[in-house]
Amino acid sequence: MNGTGRTSRKHKSKQQNRRGAHSNQGQTISGTLSKKQQAILNAPVKLGDEVFVTIHGIGSSGEGVGRVDDFTVFVPFALPGETVKVAINMVKKTYATGRLLEIVTMAPNRIDASCELYGFCGGCQLQHITYEGQLSLKTQKVKDVIERIGHQNPDLVKPALGPKEPWAYRNKMQMPVGGTKGDIQMGFYAMGSHDIVQGTNCPIQDEGNNIIAQACYQIAKEFDIEPYDEHTGKGVLRHIIGRIGQSGWMIILVTATEQLPYKEKWVEKLTQRIPQVETIVHNVNGKRTNVILGPKNNILYGDGTITDHIKDLQFTLSPHSFFQVNPEQTTVLYDQALTYADLKGDETVIDAYCGTGTISLFLAHRAKHVIGIEIVEPAIINARENAQRNGYDNTEFIVGDAAVEMPKLYKAGVRPDVIVFDPIRAGCKEEVLTSAAGMEPKRIVYVSCNPATMARDIEILTHYGYELKEVQPVDMFPMTAHVETVALLSKLDVDKHIEVEIELDELDLTSAESKATYAQIKEYVWNKFELKVPTLYIAQIKRKCGIELREHYNKSKKEKQIIPQCTPEKEEAIMDALRHFKMIE
Repeated sequence: MNGTGRTSRKHKSKQQNRRGAHSNQGQTISGTLSKKQQAILNAPVKLGDEVFVTIHGIGSSGEGVGRVDDFTVFVPFALPGETVKVAINMVKKTYATGRLLEIVTMAPNRIDASCELYGFCGGCQLQHITYEGQLSLKTQKVKDVIERIGHQNPDLVKPALGPKEPWAYRNKMQMPVGGTKGDIQMGFYAMGSHDIVQGTNCPIQDEGNNIIAQACYQIAKEFDIEPYDEHTGKGVLRHIIGRIGQSGWMIILVTATEQLPYKEKWVEKLTQRIPQVETIVHNVNGKRTNVILGPKNNILYGDGTITDHIKDLQFTLSPHSFFQVNPEQTTVLYDQALTYADLKGDETVIDAYCGTGTISLFLAHRAKHVIGIEIVEPAIINARENAQRNGYDNTEFIVGDAAVEMPKLYKAGVRPDVIVFDPIRAGCKEEVLTSAAGMEPKRIVYVSCNPATMARDIEILTHYGYELKEVQPVDMFPMTAHVETVALLSKLDVDKHIEVEIELDELDLTSAESKATYAQIKEYVWNKFELKVPTLYIAQIKRKCGIELREHYNKSKKEKQIIPQCTPEKEEAIMDALRHFKMIE
């Protein structure tokens, strides 16, 4: 047996002795421990243990995933195929994390990181692997969630598409400011914290953003600006934001105060040192929040906007406008979405999270009519301007939450041929999905920055009569653990899914008295009984009461799988909710 095996046995023996001591202790105090505490006590690893772990996968944040006695251990900077020595630095109920001490067996695609701040700055997670290796990991990441969460065939996932050059791609920079007056700090947050790692030169940023960061840092020091302290809520300068557009550059100075000290001098020095600057905006965010931008913008220079483009389309961008950060890969992403939409020229399309209208205008080029929905009003204003700028009169844009506007469109009888989703990381709300399914589009194109929530929503849509046809990952964020994904779903034969159609025909999206979503039932039960009830339990009780529901609930994907059953206490609480919403007598 090799040395790794011998060392592992030694550590295992120590752990067994330790667990034995804890077990005896647990017999005397078990009555005082919660289930969570007991689970942590019984875990095969303890805080401070040094153990050997073989890495078999990659986590959502780019960390290596391994097991010790079938207990999951996450190890940042470890790669699949490696055996590593780690120091356990956190133990939870179902997993632990460990700090990488030594690489015993090295993966063949491991390389040295090129950034001197890598491992300290939390912006990148995958610089220690070849770019080909990154694409492979991201492809597998999407495959895993499609199979595990979406319950779909992972072979539907195609290899991730990457750029020719994976560096210097970000056209937007958001740099926090901290430190103390006289010792101001600017950089990016350290991994897993809000501690600022000093540095104004980032290799994944467009060089223009590095120029903006360095100039703003020097000027802030010259003016001795007081940095914001997020712990006390005091101070002035919170963030520096740079946006690189086709027409010029935007600089946003975010303060916690209504006034920006030396604002005229800021404009003078920035325009002198950075001739590419087109507009300078002072944004006010006085709230103690992690949200970067506040609602109020004061334009200090220019008109508060810049222009960028995707292919031959031009877009006006304001400080609050969402725009993809990787111009090259954005074209790849949107081309894929357009291919999946398969427009012939006579279709009506809904773009349910349209932002500034980027995807909407791609669609409008080939569709008869495009309806865009976006909750951020400035983005909708930009979207309308962008449509006019690019000569499209076959678009309309609605300000509002898609969870509210989609049911309205459904009730109004709108029946699009194609629906496109591009939601935030949390994915689509249930009201959006049910309304979309009720509209019966031929195709649904789902663009996502979070494959896990996309997989969850895909699984829901498949039970409303849609079939997943293909998934294409697109690497918008090289050197990081993030991956963008486009999925195509098609409507199945109606005759084979008549039960779904009946359920949707009966859906009343305006009457809370006759119907309630699973989220509403959960909220009601929690508010009245302080009980958390999963969707599975609600579905079980609805079926028990003769209420029709989507067939996937309470149905195992594996033979002989044990399905948890609703407890009597929670059953009564759910029944009370169903009576409250007049779903039963």
